[in-house]
Amino acid sequence: MDGPPANDVCSICHGNFHVPCQSNCSHWFCANCILQVWDHGSAVQACKCPLCRRPITLLVPSDSASRLHRDPEVPEVLRRVEHYNRHFGQHNSSLFQRMQDLPFLLRRLLRDMTDPQRSLPFVIRARVYLAVILSGIYVLSPVDIIPEGVLGIIGLLDDLIIMFICFLHVAALYRSVLLFRHGGS
Repeated sequence: MDGPPANDVCSICHGNFHVPCQSNCSHWFCANCILQVWDHGSAVQACKCPLCRRPITLLVPSDSASRLHRDPEVPEVLRRVEHYNRHFGQHNSSLFQRMQDLPFLLRRLLRDMTDPQRSLPFVIRARVYLAVILSGIYVLSPVDIIPEGVLGIIGLLDDLIIMFICFLHVAALYRSVLLFRHGGS
């Protein structure tokens, strides 16, 4: 989904979306609305999502936002989104925050990799494929750190840990791509 759900409205202004942005918690807001929430809070901390209270460390404008060229306000709003992302997107987040961001990042990555109109850098694409292939080989191979045959279901723990580490790595790679695209770096 590249834009907010059909027939949905911004949960801040309760109006139709103007320059829609998706936060790292997967909620959609008008870019100007969520930036006003940040303006009225602490300037040195990321704002919290008004719906789920998670820190918003990444705002991703929909592709349709950049197509609104006739509105003179749009470039300024997108510049402020880039500023926000530069300021808060690079912060080291906790493991818990990274786990919460996994569904958002992996869904967007899958959509970007399957969309012929989108282009991910070859190096990122290759690293994603390599991480997925190597973790798949490990999970399917009979060689395990914790053998399933000896410990039964507990033996699956190392497979799950390897897959989790792979997903974290892939999400971190894609996050850097999103920051590059929408952070002006």
